[in-house]
Amino acid sequence: MANVQIDLNSDIGESFGPYTIGLDEDILKVITSANIACGYHAGDHNTMYETVKKAKANGAGIGAHPGLPDLQGFGRRHIMVDPEDVYRFVTYQIGALKGFCHVHQVAMNHVKAHGALYHMAATDADIADAIATAVKDVDRDLILFGLSGSELTRAGKNHGLTTASEVFADRTYQPDGTLSPRSEGQALITDPDQAVQQVLQMIYDNRVMAVDGTPVAIEADTVCVHGDHPHALTFVEQLRGRLHEEGIDIRRVGA
Repeated sequence: MANVQIDLNSDIGESFGPYTIGLDEDILKVITSANIACGYHAGDHNTMYETVKKAKANGAGIGAHPGLPDLQGFGRRHIMVDPEDVYRFVTYQIGALKGFCHVHQVAMNHVKAHGALYHMAATDADIADAIATAVKDVDRDLILFGLSGSELTRAGKNHGLTTASEVFADRTYQPDGTLSPRSEGQALITDPDQAVQQVLQMIYDNRVMAVDGTPVAIEADTVCVHGDHPHALTFVEQLRGRLHEEGIDIRRVGA
């Protein structure tokens, strides 16, 4: 079999003020791409500074993780937003993290929208175009992460950006290729073995089984693993170990 490559990404830098969220220092040792919160849904200037520094030290690809202006709801509430506003607040957040990358003399690698903004951009062409345009206007060399088969990856390609199709190890899928809402009991996968089997199917077969048993076509450039629950580190370590055993080359997108 030809060499298979995959990226492991995680959303980090979500602490702010006196509040510590996630297992960033440990997660950074096992992922290859770090999506760093930019202050709107989580994170702040101190956390951004420190997280960029730590990501650089661990050799992780650094990405901006812009979200809706919704600290109270952690960026997971669907809020009515105008595409022009999306363009401007995404531009703002990318620019903020890019400043800290400049200070630490490390290149920014990618952009991945967060939470509700990410899901809106998966199906709303106007929101997707606003995000892709912001990425292009700030730095056309940035890689745009988006849900596999989504409006966001299409918008990125339309704007001449390099895109990375993202899949999820610990989330279930709907028949239309979207992720199951977190409000549903079957949305999260907590069994590492089940997660590994889902990831291997996505990498090798380019498909995933939806919750109703429907096979969904998929592309897998990068796998998202979450680091904000108590067993996250064990989960990610087991996943990486199994992928390594399969002979899969684990490296950041664009490397």
